Amino acid sequence: MHESAPQNPRQPETETETPGHAQDPGVSRRFLLKSAGAAGAGVGVGAGLGAGPARADAAAEPAAAAVPRRQGATMIGVPFERRGTVRVGIVGLGNRGASMTELFLAVPGVRVVALCDKVRAKAEKVAATVKAAGQPAPALYTKGEDDYAQLCGRGDVDFVYVATPWEWHFPMAEAALKAGKHVGVECPAAMELDQLWRLVDLSERTRRHCMQLENCCYGKNEMRVLRMAHAGVFGELLHGAGAYLHDLRELMFSPTYYEGPWRRQWHTRLRGDIYPTHGFAPVANYMDVNRGDRAVRISTVGSPAAGLAAYRAQHMPAGDPSWKETYVGSDLSVSLVQTAKGRVIRLEHGVSNPHPYSRVNTLGGTKGVFEDYPPRIYLEPEMSGDEWGDFGAYAKWDHWLWKEHANPPGGHGGMDYIMVFRLMQCMQQGLVPDFDVYDAATWSAPVPLSHASIRAKGAPQEIPDFTRGQWRAGRSGVDSVKP
Repeated sequence: MHESAPQNPRQPETETETPGHAQDPGVSRRFLLKSAGAAGAGVGVGAGLGAGPARADAAAEPAAAAVPRRQGATMIGVPFERRGTVRVGIVGLGNRGASMTELFLAVPGVRVVALCDKVRAKAEKVAATVKAAGQPAPALYTKGEDDYAQLCGRGDVDFVYVATPWEWHFPMAEAALKAGKHVGVECPAAMELDQLWRLVDLSERTRRHCMQLENCCYGKNEMRVLRMAHAGVFGELLHGAGAYLHDLRELMFSPTYYEGPWRRQWHTRLRGDIYPTHGFAPVANYMDVNRGDRAVRISTVGSPAAGLAAYRAQHMPAGDPSWKETYVGSDLSVSLVQTAKGRVIRLEHGVSNPHPYSRVNTLGGTKGVFEDYPPRIYLEPEMSGDEWGDFGAYAKWDHWLWKEHANPPGGHGGMDYIMVFRLMQCMQQGLVPDFDVYDAATWSAPVPLSHASIRAKGAPQEIPDFTRGQWRAGRSGVDSVKP
């Protein structure tokens, strides 16, 4: 099913085992075989350490990330084909997929024509939602874990939306692209560096867009800060920060919230930031990453992994399958990303300990700084005396999407609907999407690279230039002009 991977330009890490697989009873054997094959070729999870130049400070230098030969023309600036109706196929109908189906149905000119989930009862429940919205009954694909390939092959699907456990994001996006479909993937786009390169190559060869559907890019605060940053309100941009700090202990040990323990078991495999995009993507947008600047290296340190084991000891009975798990993931990982212009982005990930929800969402420049959770701002010359100002006073900077949709439906404060509406609008009107496969790869790259950095005691890892040099040119993004 898979095409051969492009020649890997990176060296394997110094430890040869694939971390955590021996203690991963919840991962399908099929997925383990794929991962093991990639790791054996030096491109699996954690790849990224390489031999630097032979000099005294070599340990502090990241390995140069060679760029594989381009297999197709760039997808930068490529518009969608204009279509009056967008026909959507949805793969994965758990908590996320089911709720997002309702938002696709809420956008005029969108039809949900096919649904896929290995649990037929979930597919039937969502199909009833589609019919209740006045649309024809969608086709159902429920014949095992590979039936998504049949959905991708349908001639009446324009866009495939993937909302499944993380290990399935890459093979499902790959199948959609090979079938000639545009595809949007939940976070992260893929878990391994070679998979990210393969998505870039496939998107370029098939001339179809592969997008990371990062809803936080469309948050009201994020979009306001984005427009202010691009207008120079913060002066010359210097630093930013983003995070995913969310106490998920109860949900990860719930027998019903996730379909199996897949999310918890990622903490038995990776030590780094396994969910970076909610924090990284908005700050990357502020700084025009891939649109005039580039993320070039990442260095990560992590705390001990103690929170999940402590929660298990307090709440899980003896004999529960979770007692066979050994957690290696850092309870808190902290990464520093540097850009080609010298800016610094701090990323944090912590889901295993008590903490109020926060994405941090900070941006600082020569004229002032914004900090979220709670939102506050400090700008010169309007403010002085070390007193925060009222961010609400800057509503004039709200993005046109939020001015048109002041009370959007759906969860997460409406950002989910704004994202779906804008994507469908781009497809219907034949516009260039707000973000592309290069953004998806860049935003997801901290997953394997932060793990590699922690294993290398914080040594910086080179972030590949997925644009192959085209990041230098400015271009539009989420800070779009109303069509």
